[in-house]
Amino acid sequence: MKNVVITGTSSGIGFDLVKIYSKKKYNILSLSRSQINIKGVNHVIFDITDQKSIDNIKNIIKKEFKVVDILINNAGKLINKPFLDMSMEDFDSVFRVNLFGVANLIKNLYPMFNKSSHVVNISSIGGIIGSSKFNGLTAYSSSKGALNILTEVLAEEFKESGPKFNSLCLGSVQTKMLEEAFPGYKGQVKPKDMAKFIFDFANKGSSFFNGKVIPVSLSNP
Repeated sequence: MKNVVITGTSSGIGFDLVKIYSKKKYNILSLSRSQINIKGVNHVIFDITDQKSIDNIKNIIKKEFKVVDILINNAGKLINKPFLDMSMEDFDSVFRVNLFGVANLIKNLYPMFNKSSHVVNISSIGGIIGSSKFNGLTAYSSSKGALNILTEVLAEEFKESGPKFNSLCLGSVQTKMLEEAFPGYKGQVKPKDMAKFIFDFANKGSSFFNGKVIPVSLSNP
């Protein structure tokens, strides 16, 4: 059975992903800043911006998994503020979660990937050139745009040895993060439905895609 590592699992899409993988008896390592209540799941409190936290996860995986077949980088941070109200600390905190932490986790787990491993970066439709943009999301959208470029470059750099890298750029999903950033706004997709899509893509997509930035949205652009 495949070994799966998922970040950002305390709620929303990540939480539903853990439930799906758990029901299908995958070996899961669930990572988030908060505890979760899913029986029988190997969950570790995790801060993607903290090197000690990443070192701890690396040691756990070496002992328990040996190989990471699927890594789903789902952890994310969104601050909704007008650009002129954004401090550099705000920008830094968003990029540390959405870009720098992802890059650091991938780098640290690289020795445990193999040629067939698949890294799925959960990005945003707002990070794609030409898509609709929203006021207040300068840091969030630009960090996701950078994550998409990271995905493309890593796929090229490791195309001979693996793993494969892809970004799924999600439209509006009715998550806690969306509700907090845009009170009253209703997402087009439920977290559990998006989780089902991501599950299928993470397991099968690497046979067809590498280095791709894929919009997953009901709106166009």
